[in-house]
Amino acid sequence: MDGLTVELPAGQQAASRNALPYLHGHEAAEVARVLRSGHYTHGPETEQFERELAAFLGVPDVVAVASGTAALHIALLAAGIGPGDEVVVPSFTFCASVQAILACGARPRFADINPATLCVTSSDVLEAITPDTHAVMPVLYGGRAVDLSDISAELAERNIAVIEDAAHAFGSYAGDRRVGSTGALTCFSFDPIKNLTCGEGGALVPCNANEAAQARRIRDLGIVQSRTERTQATGYEVQGFGLRAHLPALNAVIGRAQLARFPVIAVRRQELWSAYQAALSGAEGVSIVDVDIARSVPFNCVVRIDEGRDQAFGRLRAQGIGVGVHYPPNHLQLAFAAWRRALPRTERAARRVLSLPFHPAITREDASHVTNLLREALK
Repeated sequence: MDGLTVELPAGQQAASRNALPYLHGHEAAEVARVLRSGHYTHGPETEQFERELAAFLGVPDVVAVASGTAALHIALLAAGIGPGDEVVVPSFTFCASVQAILACGARPRFADINPATLCVTSSDVLEAITPDTHAVMPVLYGGRAVDLSDISAELAERNIAVIEDAAHAFGSYAGDRRVGSTGALTCFSFDPIKNLTCGEGGALVPCNANEAAQARRIRDLGIVQSRTERTQATGYEVQGFGLRAHLPALNAVIGRAQLARFPVIAVRRQELWSAYQAALSGAEGVSIVDVDIARSVPFNCVVRIDEGRDQAFGRLRAQGIGVGVHYPPNHLQLAFAAWRRALPRTERAARRVLSLPFHPAITREDASHVTNLLREALK
């Protein structure tokens, strides 16, 4: 590893951050190359990144955008979601999932979760659906795939789109296929602490060519012609609503550099999660949230604490350990109070979960150090 790789010594320093960007070292040279070229915005580098993502996932097309939230917003619009529509979404997710729904003029219909995985199940989705539901947004919490195949025919019959919030799950598998290649409209985040980073960015995997074309128009202010086509013409056509949500070349080359070495990150994340699992074996009053590690590239490591979560949080933070709580339930947020409903499993989970420091610079020794302090904090 060279000078730009984010590596910290073992012990408390490495564990002082809940998450941390991880660079392999050659990203800076790629950014410098783009700076010298003078072409910083969307262009050939972004389009090459899209092709490389599609090849990695095994899909025909990928549309790169400015952020994971933009990916969700654009995916909802491309699926035809708008004012008056309802979107089923778990309350147990980052608020970006809900804000993307509201940005379309639609409204959230919060669903409960399986406390073992912190993800929705098919029965949770069916319980939440109403006659106004036009989309379902499963959140792949922690990197674990969500299988709704047993209700896919029913959702299709009701004309309900599935839009996966896979912000945590780049690189994970659903069965023997990569998340993003199973046929659902899938959205990824490439922000600084995700499994793959562009510095900031995101992408969506369209279900078909029509969705891809819509997504590209929306991300580029509703303009029909591509940027290359516009350089050869005296005008352009704006066909409808659009956003300025393209992925600049400066970000795309960071993503390309990361993607080339993604297997390294995948293995590090899986090994770290397994190290935490082993270190927590036999711990009283605490259990790890299952991410299906054989198929997942985990985004985080979350434990359930039977009693005294807040006390443990305070003690660990006082010792410089970067624990966190992900996430406060959205249905209890003031901003989303209009759509509040009873979600007992979500509320119970939210009172018990604790995120342990988790990023590729953390070593097995760091994981042991954190878990030892956690055991002490729970006494």
